[in-house]
Amino acid sequence: MSVLSGRVPDLSAMQLLCAVDRSGSLSAAAQEMGYTQQAASSRMRSLEGQIGAELVRRSPTGSQLTQTGRLVAGWAQGVLSAAERMDFGISALHERRASRMRLAASLTTSAHLVPTWLVELHRQQVRVGAKPTDVELITGNSAKVIDLVRDEKAAVGFIETPELPRDLKHRVVAEDELVLVVAPDHSWSRRRAGVTLEQVARTSLVTRERGSGTRRALELILKHELPDVEVAAPAVELSTEGAINAAIGGGLAPGVVSRLAVADDLALGRLREVKIRDHHLTRPLAAIWRTGRYPSQGPSRDLVAIAARDALAA
Repeated sequence: MSVLSGRVPDLSAMQLLCAVDRSGSLSAAAQEMGYTQQAASSRMRSLEGQIGAELVRRSPTGSQLTQTGRLVAGWAQGVLSAAERMDFGISALHERRASRMRLAASLTTSAHLVPTWLVELHRQQVRVGAKPTDVELITGNSAKVIDLVRDEKAAVGFIETPELPRDLKHRVVAEDELVLVVAPDHSWSRRRAGVTLEQVARTSLVTRERGSGTRRALELILKHELPDVEVAAPAVELSTEGAINAAIGGGLAPGVVSRLAVADDLALGRLREVKIRDHHLTRPLAAIWRTGRYPSQGPSRDLVAIAARDALAA
């Protein structure tokens, strides 16, 4: 094995570059990494000097990686994934005793993503000889998850709202797609060209309750894209995915929901997806915790790393 040259950046610099790529903003990346704006700018200039090329192009509306920056960030992802696996292994060597973790997650992440992440956490712990963590999972909407983490009733939470709490640390681990779905016999199901976002806004929908990340994400999208359009009141507000899917499938009204939540119903033909013209609706899925650059508890930190790696592999 050859000795590495001085051209290889340190891990924290690579993490900052990847955070800028995810967030589209140097200031947001600085907040995620626990740096001041000045420190993040200085670190990025040093990284560019070390690489010998401009990596980030700054503008009044945000920051974007240059072509070289995207290339370096792609290389960095593999290095960071390997470093996180090593970090997990070293931590496990010091945590042989069985541990307990209280975890909070929104309905979408709890039902469709967290189980896979917990299985991988278990496998990694067994692989290095650590006793598996005893996990208590609390499920609720994103507002409830934020409150649980804020009140120290959960070590880490996973939420699905674009409004990330400023008083908590966070890391975006995935991007979720929102889709418009209707009953198979709904008139919109026969529209090959789809419907406009304004038609969606003026239609009473089956929605989640207030505090839901899915509902809030749609509200913010409509407010940003159609500021002068009066949004229709919900046809009904329901608190579970099953109830929402059943109401939409029964013909009560259309709904805008996570693709994760309706994948089975779409595959079986119980629901139909309707294209929204010229719009692709997405929202971030993020891990949140109270203090520090990473969650302080070993299993919590490892779970966040697994969630982030899972998103990269998807």
